[in-house]
Amino acid sequence: MAKSSSKAKSGAAPKTPPPAQATWGGRFASAPAALMLQFSESVSFDRRLAPFDVAGSQAHAKMLAKCGLLTAAECKAIVEGLDAILDDIKTGQFVWDTALEDVHMNIEQAMRKRTPAAAKLHAGRSRNDQIATAMRLWFKWSCAEIYAALADVLRSLVAKAEANQATVLPGYTHLQRAQPVTAAHHLLAYAEMFGRDRARFLDVAEHANICPLGSGAIAGTTLPIDREATARELGFTDSKGNPRVTQNSMDAVADRDVFVEYLAAAALCGAHASRVAEDLILWCSAEFRFATLPEAFTTGSSLMPQKKNPDAMELLRGKSARLQGHLQTLLTLIKGLPLTYNRDLQEDKPPVFDAHDQLTAGLAVLARVIEGLTFNKQVCAAAAGDPLLLATDLADHLVLQGVPFRDAHHAVGALVALAEKLNVPLNKVPDSEARKFAPKLGADWRKVFDVTRALASREKPGMPGPKQTAAQIARWKSVVN
Repeated sequence: MAKSSSKAKSGAAPKTPPPAQATWGGRFASAPAALMLQFSESVSFDRRLAPFDVAGSQAHAKMLAKCGLLTAAECKAIVEGLDAILDDIKTGQFVWDTALEDVHMNIEQAMRKRTPAAAKLHAGRSRNDQIATAMRLWFKWSCAEIYAALADVLRSLVAKAEANQATVLPGYTHLQRAQPVTAAHHLLAYAEMFGRDRARFLDVAEHANICPLGSGAIAGTTLPIDREATARELGFTDSKGNPRVTQNSMDAVADRDVFVEYLAAAALCGAHASRVAEDLILWCSAEFRFATLPEAFTTGSSLMPQKKNPDAMELLRGKSARLQGHLQTLLTLIKGLPLTYNRDLQEDKPPVFDAHDQLTAGLAVLARVIEGLTFNKQVCAAAAGDPLLLATDLADHLVLQGVPFRDAHHAVGALVALAEKLNVPLNKVPDSEARKFAPKLGADWRKVFDVTRALASREKPGMPGPKQTAAQIARWKSVVN
């Protein structure tokens, strides 16, 4: 006791033990178990956020300097040190440490080895608002990447449509031949889908364009920070350059709406790609023979030497299911979480990262497949030449003669049944037999079975008439070129 008392009287301060964990271990007496470190680390997947984390930290440092919490020299040392670390990361020289848990702490600890000022960098922020900021920057970047990939798909579709304005093939409902359309009109239907996808990703990017930095872990900070300055530095601004910041600190760190919106947009875009893939798989089968896929995106069989399998398109269908699963994962992850941050939310990043990777790769493949797609125009024309595909045009012909549409529909249906009974094409039913069911058939009723005439009669907006198709091609070229 006396010995202890003499130490106290001498004024010697007790030594502070080193922290049990570099970032939060001050209140712990022992380090986490190795198994816990392995189980809880996220740096294996969130290291890809390094450029966005660095940008956020540099903006935060500049703001701290502006507010007097860093000197100009300290700010300069931090900004330059972060640039150097990012260079090391890009060149593969940076050593990641799972014991430091995530991308943020790996970079922070590397900075603290470079300059003492780095110890001040975390003032006024938490890893909660730090990751929220990095992810919003990532979403803006990812949406731009997907937007560009969709533009590439659209260019391929429009170019292929322009080259096939006169290629006629059957359109289908219920996978049964319905009415003739052009290949161009069919391809432009996909363009409409992907055009809506582009608009959705623009919306996601806009929703991500709000800065959460400065929200802290839950209730902000007592330090004199300037959130608007940070937002402006990071590009979280409106069309007039005004900074945009989140308005509730609790929501800012708990919010995962942008994650869900992003994955919903990705899932729907994947579903559209899957529908294109299914049509191409059918068209290129021996049963249809409407088109041929480029060999560079098909494979053979290890057993059957004749096979040419549409693997790229089948994989697009499969990737679509994967994207839908990611959306379900996020919705399930957040549905029961109390405010604000919970460690469950660490699992929000793998689904969105994978969605980006799979969707951008899939869209690139789809663009190349469409570029290399060739239509077998004679086979298409023969299939589209089936008179049954113009049965509705015959009903329209009767309507123009004053027959109510429901009566005309019934009469043509009876003619179809008669043609099947006589084993002749619809347009070969004898006049005497045809007029038993449709007395108002004129002498020229067979003219409706001219496919070229049928398409030329469809020149209202949204229809597959030649003029309408050409106008739509011109519109899309102006949008994506």
